[in-house]
Amino acid sequence: MKITVLGAGSFGTAFAAHLALFGNEVMMWTRNRERAEHINKFHKNISCFSDTELPRAVSAVSDIAEALDFSEFIVMAIPTQSQREVCGRLSPLAKGGSHLLNLAKGIEISTGFMLHQLHKELCPQLVYSALSGPSHAEELLFDMPTAVALASEDEDEARLWQRAVSGGSFRIYTGTDVIGLEVGGAAKNIYAIAAGISKALELGDNALAAIACRGLAEIMRFGAKLGAKPLTLSGLAGVGDLMVTCYSFHSRNFRLGLGIGKGKTLKEASAELGQVAEGAYTVRAIVENAQKFDVEMPLADAVYRVLYKEESPAKLLRELFARPLKTEMRF
Repeated sequence: MKITVLGAGSFGTAFAAHLALFGNEVMMWTRNRERAEHINKFHKNISCFSDTELPRAVSAVSDIAEALDFSEFIVMAIPTQSQREVCGRLSPLAKGGSHLLNLAKGIEISTGFMLHQLHKELCPQLVYSALSGPSHAEELLFDMPTAVALASEDEDEARLWQRAVSGGSFRIYTGTDVIGLEVGGAAKNIYAIAAGISKALELGDNALAAIACRGLAEIMRFGAKLGAKPLTLSGLAGVGDLMVTCYSFHSRNFRLGLGIGKGKTLKEASAELGQVAEGAYTVRAIVENAQKFDVEMPLADAVYRVLYKEESPAKLLRELFARPLKTEMRF
């Protein structure tokens, strides 16, 4: 197949390399002309994985019209907060009925939209699917064993992408719960920041496990209000992604939390990271929506207060443990 990948960051690059490795011809789009020319000439991305040679079946352009003319199968690997602008350019150029697979995880801050809502508003002519789950770009690039979930409202569409994208040690499970898949992928980043803070403060393994488990309870309560299915959040797009992002140094959000836990401000920790950590944006939208839907999310609220009110993690930890005692699961 011919497949267009919009975005040349770490996950877009790893995904393009994976697709090419298993027989597809891939054209990447990047805003940066120099980056595109470097990929075409040297088969390497100067902005990420610069020491790794990409398959010869990967090429790149900086003209989005040329990228969209290449294929009716479009992979969206653009950070969440930039998708509205890119979709505005994409919509008048993409052919009706084209297939779009979104890889980003997060919630649009300006509107509170999940990504399927944003695409429905701006690109209604495209058939939408989303992929999520435990999938660090650093491991996908080298075909390390990875299992993820892919959802579309149209089950046949999900299976179409499943056949197109699966290969080697990359295994995809399909479903139709787009809301659940996107809630899990967006919200888990918040708890990865909390896990990073906990690690920096040397609070121990028990604390990390508690963050993951109580984080899942908050995600499931929030997801239920939006119509997500609990089984989706107990699978790869929920528990799986939450585990990998809370326990791995590959996780940008975990590393952002490490910086915060060491006393840095959000601005300082973000600058040191040098990459987008979506959880820092998502927590704002999640906390705002949780208040609107009357969903109890004390851990998410604590992360928000650390990041944006610069409150002490130690103080918030004492507050969390002083909360009234209750049963474990409550929806």
